[in-house]
Amino acid sequence: MINKIDLITMKLLHYFITVKNYSPVMVQGAKNEIWLENLEEDIKIVRIVSNYIHNDEQMQYDIFKTKRLAKKIKRKTLSFKMKVLNVFLNLGDNVNFKKFEESDDKICLYVNAEEESDILNNKFFKENFSDIKNNFEYDEEGFGLFLKITNEINQKNRADAIKNEEIFEPKRIIVTFVLIGILVAIHLYGLLFNQSTNLINAFAVYGPYIRTYHEYYRLITGTLLHGGIMHLLMNCYALFIIGNQIENFYGKWKMLLIYFFSAITGSLLSITLSNYASVGASGAIFGLMGSLLYFGYHYRVYLGSTWKTNVLPVIILNLVIGFIVPGIDYFGHIGGLIGGVLISMALGFKNEDGKRDKINGIILSCIFLLFLIYLGIFIK
Repeated sequence: MINKIDLITMKLLHYFITVKNYSPVMVQGAKNEIWLENLEEDIKIVRIVSNYIHNDEQMQYDIFKTKRLAKKIKRKTLSFKMKVLNVFLNLGDNVNFKKFEESDDKICLYVNAEEESDILNNKFFKENFSDIKNNFEYDEEGFGLFLKITNEINQKNRADAIKNEEIFEPKRIIVTFVLIGILVAIHLYGLLFNQSTNLINAFAVYGPYIRTYHEYYRLITGTLLHGGIMHLLMNCYALFIIGNQIENFYGKWKMLLIYFFSAITGSLLSITLSNYASVGASGAIFGLMGSLLYFGYHYRVYLGSTWKTNVLPVIILNLVIGFIVPGIDYFGHIGGLIGGVLISMALGFKNEDGKRDKINGIILSCIFLLFLIYLGIFIK
């Protein structure tokens, strides 16, 4: 026989994992409780507690421990807010639950569920998880129900694992090498035919010529030129390292869109805030860094702290170098970085729904691009 608490637990797990796309998360120090996480939802954590809590003092300690663990998850995932839904399945009669349920708590929400009806009739569940009633009804009973729920949860977890494998598995890199080849070929042409200065004069990113003579092609062509061999080698090396990752994670066409959109936004911010001519692929490369940053943030549950310790420091270091070292177009870097983040949000990832993020990304990308065009070309 399956006891009542185990049955409610299994039904809640089935609902939140297979219907609401929550994932189980390991939390150190948590006993007789299950933590589920979906950082895309307003309620980011669902905590199912089967541990027996017999009085208010034990309940208060449980809440204190939960908030401390939630704050750790919030810091780890860089979430702006962290709401935790606590579903208690085994509260003692000495717990004054109404006091906790009606408290003005900024982190925790509380539901006492001794019976299934306590969940289905709960006001919070009705308002936020209105489809739960239909997903609590099964034809099977007893052990057959347990097997059905377990199999469907396992199937969902396997499907998620396959989707993530498609994202992270190594793929054949082509676009990155083509872009490097173009940068090298243009630079070699300038050196071999003594055209380096002429190329820079004719195609560099230079605001007055773009605005006065409508030479808008400079917004792109300037990002294909370099001021010297060391400038070229440094950018090609950065493109090789970061471009490999972006092409692998996003795909070839999306990588191209990210690269050139970032190149344009970098050039536009450069001519908006600077009066000097500039060349180099740095704006586009910073866009790829921004794209990698967005990828790391989106998959922070799977990557853990790796993206914070590896990606963020590199971006910050390069931005600082741009401010300190003279002759570097740091405005182009910043424009490319922001453009890379926004267009990556708009493009999204393979096998990911995320329609809200994509729509927001498209809107923000258009606003940012049009705003830079307005400032850099029509106002400056």
